[in-house]
Amino acid sequence: MYTYNVTISVDESVHDAWVAWMREVHMPEVLATGMFVDATLHEVLVDTDSGRTYAAQYRFKDSEDLQLYQQLHAPGLQAKTAAKFGQKALAFRTVLRTVDTFQGPVTPPSL
Repeated sequence: MYTYNVTISVDESVHDAWVAWMREVHMPEVLATGMFVDATLHEVLVDTDSGRTYAAQYRFKDSEDLQLYQQLHAPGLQAKTAAKFGQKALAFRTVLRTVDTFQGPVTPPSL
């Protein structure tokens, strides 16, 4: 499994509208492309003077899904968000590969 991680710095002046947009419009539109299994929106807990930071994470099964998304859907969806929020919501993207998943509580092995 893989995660397409989009980290976004959001200016306070558009914060509430941006969160509503992500919840009600953008993330549902990304999932509607059929390229992702699920999505999660996280607030990054850091102190900044320039606003708040979020990580929108979209999980996908194989690299072909991400490639198709980036070719067919990402340009239009990113342009739509940029038209609405401009420089007040700046994003950078990374791709993560899941190495392992653990469930808690876990008992450590005895030595």
